[in-house]
Amino acid sequence: MTTEVRVPTLGESVTEATVATWFKKPGDTVAVDEMLCELETDKVTVEVPSPIGGTLSDIVAAEGETVGVDALLANIAEGASAVVAAPAAPPPPTQEATTASVDVMVPTLGESVTEATVSTWFKKVGDTVAQDEMLCELETDKVSVEVPAPAAGVLSEIVAAEGSTVDASAKLAVIGGSAAGATVAPIAAPTPAAAPTASKDVKDGPAAEKAMAEAGISRDQVTGTGRDGRATKSDVAAAVAAAVPAPAPAAAPATLRAPVAAEDAEREERVKMTRLRQTIAKRLKDAQNTAAILTTYNEVDMSEVMALRKEYKDLFEKKHGVKLGFMSFFTKACCHALKEIPEVNAEIDGTDIVYKNFVHMGIAAGTPQGLVVPVIRNADTMSFAEIEKAIGEKGKRARDGKLSMAEMQGGTFTISNGGVYGSLMSSPILNPPQSGILGMHKIQDRPMVINGEIKVRPMMYLALSYDHRIVDGKGAVSFLVRVKEALEDPRRLLMDL
Repeated sequence: MTTEVRVPTLGESVTEATVATWFKKPGDTVAVDEMLCELETDKVTVEVPSPIGGTLSDIVAAEGETVGVDALLANIAEGASAVVAAPAAPPPPTQEATTASVDVMVPTLGESVTEATVSTWFKKVGDTVAQDEMLCELETDKVSVEVPAPAAGVLSEIVAAEGSTVDASAKLAVIGGSAAGATVAPIAAPTPAAAPTASKDVKDGPAAEKAMAEAGISRDQVTGTGRDGRATKSDVAAAVAAAVPAPAPAAAPATLRAPVAAEDAEREERVKMTRLRQTIAKRLKDAQNTAAILTTYNEVDMSEVMALRKEYKDLFEKKHGVKLGFMSFFTKACCHALKEIPEVNAEIDGTDIVYKNFVHMGIAAGTPQGLVVPVIRNADTMSFAEIEKAIGEKGKRARDGKLSMAEMQGGTFTISNGGVYGSLMSSPILNPPQSGILGMHKIQDRPMVINGEIKVRPMMYLALSYDHRIVDGKGAVSFLVRVKEALEDPRRLLMDL
């Protein structure tokens, strides 16, 4: 019997890939989930595992070929020489673990994520584990990823200890059939293979070409380690790292903090920043360094929204099964304003402006791990109830650390609600590459002059931070005024005014 190996789903808007490297050749025996080859797209590198145990009978798509989604890559024949995870003879019904060893690999981390840090091991060497039981937790610069056991057995070896950084294809541990001889193996760096000489006729993969263009380095600066000297994305990363001069001996930290008295130092606690916190810090600083950030302010009378919410909240919850909050009003108001002021819903790509004819709304959420921004896709086509349900569901997943990479990518505009923490006014910072972010704040009763009379009204300050490279002051102010008008007269949302 022959099983086909086909190109897996490559991700949103990605329709083709280049076969970068075959790890097996025809005639080799392969185990279930053993890596057969590596594909490169212009966005990400994808490893293709074996769907079954058997013998690689033939390779249909050779290295360097461009293939589409679901294209045939190879065929695997099942036979006497097939390598399978289970023993050849059917085992008796028992709870004992299989004697075959199984590698625990880093799972798919998501688009553009190439490494992770091992934050916690839930099991230790010698522990018995069940299939799908959580072994460890990895921390990337965006999300935490739990790693389940691919098979039942005994954790015989931990390859990547807590605190170590692993790449997207690294081995984390080994599950064997017994605890005998179980050890914690040192983490050894692989010996680099001799780099083949590249031919002028050899075409590099699209991911490598894109990485070279982004890094601004020429092909002759990259040593290709792929077939026939082809450059891979990792080769480009290595070349970029080699081109960066080594940092000077660090006396820098001494300039960043004042001297600490000995008695105070004993009472300090030093904790390493999580990868998520490091990335938040880097992205926010990059936003300041890259964009021309400016903030404009206004205030909105929340009387009409509060009255409407009070009148219909019980009926709304009874019919839709979700509470009517303020966020759906703000989301709707922003979607209307973005259609009228499209540059706030755009981004800069080199010397081009990319206008988005849709709204993927980012809703900033504070979690114990740090700030995350889940994205509600196509928010401009959703009803109030659909928006409230999406915000509630994604907010819970964010607090539980269960958000996937896809749920935090592709946002075109962001809303941040500092009011839930009591903030009266602030200047939100952009979430690159977006060009605008709306800051909501605390609703506070203030005296306002209405038709010549002083009346107490529930007021909220609004802040719009925007990238002045693409959004002019007129557009930013107009956007905020449109949001204010829609909230002070919610009927405008129904009338599309």
